[in-house]
Amino acid sequence: MSSNTPPVEPATPATAALEYVDSCNLPTTWANFRMHAFFEPATGKEHIALTLGDVANGQPVLARIHSECLTGDALFSQRCDCGPQLEMALRKIAEEGRGALLYLRQEGRGIGLLNKVRAYHLQDDGADTVEANQQLGFAADLRDYSLCDPMLRHLGIQSLRLMTNNPRKLAAMEGLKVTISEHVPLIIQRNPYNNRYLNTKISKLGHMLSPEL
Repeated sequence: MSSNTPPVEPATPATAALEYVDSCNLPTTWANFRMHAFFEPATGKEHIALTLGDVANGQPVLARIHSECLTGDALFSQRCDCGPQLEMALRKIAEEGRGALLYLRQEGRGIGLLNKVRAYHLQDDGADTVEANQQLGFAADLRDYSLCDPMLRHLGIQSLRLMTNNPRKLAAMEGLKVTISEHVPLIIQRNPYNNRYLNTKISKLGHMLSPEL
């Protein structure tokens, strides 16, 4: 597949095996969420879901599938749109009073934190975000959205109003037979540090954004 072809193929039927661990309350700036912990035996990774309100009543759930981004989510990096998207999604869920956020530990589109630092170094030297991953020997996106299937089933969620700009997430949910009742864009403000990154996501990963210079 060409690097210019958006990877929108559905997920494979096989889904990742996760073990539910426990749940607790998580008060945040936006709302008092319920946090649910899951363990992935195959990788040793720990994933979480945040829920607000009754998400198991059969009605479509406002939801975000968010992949871990330590630099953006916790360190406020302006090189990507991850942190602002996470905050916007939690705020939208809080405003609605009902929703879910799945937080998947798939740093750097699946390459891990250390390789992400290496990729950032390559980007400092001129590569774009896709080229950097490929120069390190990885595909442009290695994330496995089949992790969502056991999480959604445990939470009793049947239908999503999915907050995303990524067509691969929509296709992955279709491959998992998860109903998408609505696609909700998450558009954040650009800055000089993430402008090229966002344009690369449009041109090479097919993200549903408006290109800007």
